[in-house]
Amino acid sequence: MATLLLIHGGLWEEGMDAGRFWHDPGIVAGLNRHGFEVIAPNRLRQAPDWAAEAVHLAAALTGLPVTVLAGSNGCSAAARLALDFPGTVTRLLLAWPATAGDPAVDTRTRSHLAGLGASSEVIDALLAGQTLRGATDAELASLKMPVGVLPSAPANSFHQLHTADALLRLLRAEELTGCPEPPRPEFPPHLGSFLGTVAAFTAKQPPDDTHSDSCDT
Repeated sequence: MATLLLIHGGLWEEGMDAGRFWHDPGIVAGLNRHGFEVIAPNRLRQAPDWAAEAVHLAAALTGLPVTVLAGSNGCSAAARLALDFPGTVTRLLLAWPATAGDPAVDTRTRSHLAGLGASSEVIDALLAGQTLRGATDAELASLKMPVGVLPSAPANSFHQLHTADALLRLLRAEELTGCPEPPRPEFPPHLGSFLGTVAAFTAKQPPDDTHSDSCDT
């Protein structure tokens, strides 16, 4: 039985946890029906940076290698986990990746975090990065495990299509069929197809030359 680590979205919001993101929409129960063992911990509450999130998540695994399914800002925590704890993440699915570096989005996020009590130093640490918050593009390009990218469909200001496109290029990733994020009311009709997409990606055997130079296009 394959083990999936689910990393929920959100950034310091009250009430945005694994229950709201994965359990309430039926994703955990659905993945269980597909035969997966699911680990869906809450992320570190009001984390000071992404490295601290990675440490928190790694502690929940006790060294167990897993496939990771991450959503929205959870993609940053997942990337940091894969980078900081080599060998822990064997396959990575980045769903609805949150857009970094957009001035309007960052201004709103900065104001939101400040309103929740985050210091300017913490805000800077959380917003820093390139295509994904918390990592440079060079770091992302160094990841060697099979990666899938599932965009938000329709796209929105916080989950822009160019972010998913950039990740596809950087990670030489597989593009998966997009859908709305699970906390949104538009998600429920997409649950079945989303579960099927996750199951198919997780079961797929990578080619022998996955992420070799010959795959770089």
